[in-house]
Amino acid sequence: MKQFFLGFLFVAAAAVSSFAQGSQPKLEAVPKVELDRYLGKWYEIAKYPNKFQKQCVGNTTATYSQKQNGRLELLNECLKKDGTMEAAKGEAKIADKQTNSKLKVRFAPGFISFLPFVWANYWVIDLAPDYSYAVIGEPGRDYFWILAREPEMDDATYQQILRRAESMGFSPGRVEKTPQGVETIRGGVLNRT
Repeated sequence: MKQFFLGFLFVAAAAVSSFAQGSQPKLEAVPKVELDRYLGKWYEIAKYPNKFQKQCVGNTTATYSQKQNGRLELLNECLKKDGTMEAAKGEAKIADKQTNSKLKVRFAPGFISFLPFVWANYWVIDLAPDYSYAVIGEPGRDYFWILAREPEMDDATYQQILRRAESMGFSPGRVEKTPQGVETIRGGVLNRT
């Protein structure tokens, strides 16, 4: 039930944000995503803080796999302060089949998937030619993630991504790095492993 509520909050907020785009320039997704290359495990390098990830303190990953119905399964995992892992399973469908760079994602239960508001925009707005990193955003600029195939990213690449994101209307000052390779110890203090 908790996963449903968190997923519902994400979808509802993303739906509201699409109405509040105002004077932002039109957001463009990358021209093409090869889904076979996009599948697999991604490490969250950084993000805009959001309510549905507030329990996460590090080791956040997203793993994509192909489903038989042509959609993608999304498994998000993160480490919580108490040392346990939290997992949320979602589904993604391709919103733009010519480019594969615009997805609709839901974490709500399948029996309400017919409701449009449970599907949130999830656009690939920057992508390394070798698929070593991907940047995700949505037209309202309320959500933003930097993902990579490795748990660490060199600072030069990270800064270049932030500069490109800023030119698209995202705010680098809101971006928060995600710790990877951490564990919890007594008192909720984090250590790198």
